[in-house]
Amino acid sequence: MPSHIEDYAVIGNCETLALVSRDGSIDWLGLPRFDSAACFAALLGDSQHGRWLIAPTARDPRVERRYRGDTLILETIFETEMGAACVIDFMSRREGVSDLVRIVRGVRGTVAMQTELVVRFEYGAVIPWVSREDDGRLEFTAGPDRLLLDTTVPLRGVDFRTVGEFNVKEKDEVCFTLSRALSYGPTPAPFHAIDALAEVGACWSTWAKQFDATGEWSAAVLRSLLTLKALSHRETGGIVAAGTTSLPEKIGGARNWDYRFCWLRDATFTLYALLGAGFLAEARAWRQWLLRAIAGSPDDLQIMYGIGGERRLVEFEVPWLPGYEGSAPVRIGNAAAGQLQLDVYGEVLDALYIARRAGLEANDASWSLECALIEHLATIWDQPDDGIWEVRGGRRHFTHSKVMAWVAFDRAVRSIEEFGLEGPIDCWRAIRDSIHEQVCDQGFDDEQNSFVQSYGDAALDASLLLIPMVGFLPASDPRVRGTLEAIERNLVRDGFVLRYHTSEGTDGLPPGEGAFLACSFWLADNYILQGREQDARELFGRLLSLLNDVGLLAEEYDPSAKRQLGNFPQAFSHLALINTARNLASSNGPAHQRSAGSSKTGAMLCEAARCAD
Repeated sequence: MPSHIEDYAVIGNCETLALVSRDGSIDWLGLPRFDSAACFAALLGDSQHGRWLIAPTARDPRVERRYRGDTLILETIFETEMGAACVIDFMSRREGVSDLVRIVRGVRGTVAMQTELVVRFEYGAVIPWVSREDDGRLEFTAGPDRLLLDTTVPLRGVDFRTVGEFNVKEKDEVCFTLSRALSYGPTPAPFHAIDALAEVGACWSTWAKQFDATGEWSAAVLRSLLTLKALSHRETGGIVAAGTTSLPEKIGGARNWDYRFCWLRDATFTLYALLGAGFLAEARAWRQWLLRAIAGSPDDLQIMYGIGGERRLVEFEVPWLPGYEGSAPVRIGNAAAGQLQLDVYGEVLDALYIARRAGLEANDASWSLECALIEHLATIWDQPDDGIWEVRGGRRHFTHSKVMAWVAFDRAVRSIEEFGLEGPIDCWRAIRDSIHEQVCDQGFDDEQNSFVQSYGDAALDASLLLIPMVGFLPASDPRVRGTLEAIERNLVRDGFVLRYHTSEGTDGLPPGEGAFLACSFWLADNYILQGREQDARELFGRLLSLLNDVGLLAEEYDPSAKRQLGNFPQAFSHLALINTARNLASSNGPAHQRSAGSSKTGAMLCEAARCAD
């Protein structure tokens, strides 16, 4: 039986990452990269297709775990009747090599320990050839992929597994290092685990010191920032949406997607989170990733890219994997990359506008690219699209998509007005005003006193919570308040927010999923904009209570089963946490900043429309 999704911790080296369960098993290692799609653990808890266990031989030991300070070094303490031992897990890197290190330290008494390593490449499909190097290290090789295991513990092969037993006494240190390098490259030198532990700890702590940890929720915010850093790549600046693929949005269901890619939709949220926390280098690297990824013909803009900016993200299924708790199919790649989602134009233009306001250095190529994107959007904004939630039930005129198209033109106009850039401002203003008029006319349902998911449909959608946050209408507008009330009545379950009603069968997928955590944070943001601070604080407190014991969140939450769902850890959830904390702590938080100025424009447009009527 696999561990619950929320029972994992993440370790990483800004090249790849691993998930470690409470029982001492690493059940996932690897991100898709342009050089290899290798991993040695196929899916959480699926030990047949890969894992690495280091744990006591005693049954049901008491377990306590924590991160060491403000780092991604995980310490798991196992207590048995005979004593206690601590397993220290972290990742390091060298030129061309990623190192996964596990150090077992004796705390008291003597603890009998076991290790089991099941190496599989290509998502559990390939069993490697195992040999021993002259220096005693075990080598696991298949095609381009190679892992080297270095330890003093005697190991043996049993049924295509590598196993061993050892005892650890107080103050003993037993080290294991698993190094990944290309099989056709030079053999990596042996690695000194204890020295690396000190170096890695110092690097993470130094990075975290950039953050002012004096705020009310600083611990949760800093852990979220560390998680974003773990999901980022040190060379490309890209930040993947999650570290895993195909963890289900409903246990046993088919809503299982590969999230190991970079979504343009995350751009503005990411910049606000990083800039507000003082991480300018990461914000700059993310912006540069964004500019490289979207470069090219504007009609080729994708909603997501690989961590290096790759465009070809072909989706396929791996039928040899049973899926987490039988949740099939397991998918690699993401076909949604080929969808038309108009909202990403707004996110891109908004993100680059925010970068200008934040004082990131000017980039002439950026404005030329933005102009090309906005000119292309002028030709397609009135078309139906696939929407923010990447539904597979056919294109519609999604209200949120049109709102974000409005954001794209609004930010282009404001960039000209505020920064003296050149462009056809009168034309873009006219299109902005036309979109606003259309949304208010066709995206609002008078009977419900609410905006709706798509034109001509009564269904609600939590993405409508973004209307005041992006400045389309001010929070005080009666239609915004009516929309908030309608979402509270219809999409809130046990205090958390659903994206929309999947049971209605309109998205082309089987029904059922958990509450969406980012949307729940957006509800708290709306409460703040409405002046309902106590409601916002109560909701934020409930959301913080969902953090697992090491401060991590997945994509969704099932209030009935009290389980986290979806891929893990989820950048969107942690981004939303960071931004809501800032919104609560300051009247100059992201929700206020993003809506400032634009909401005045929206209000003026509404007033003009009333006068015309």
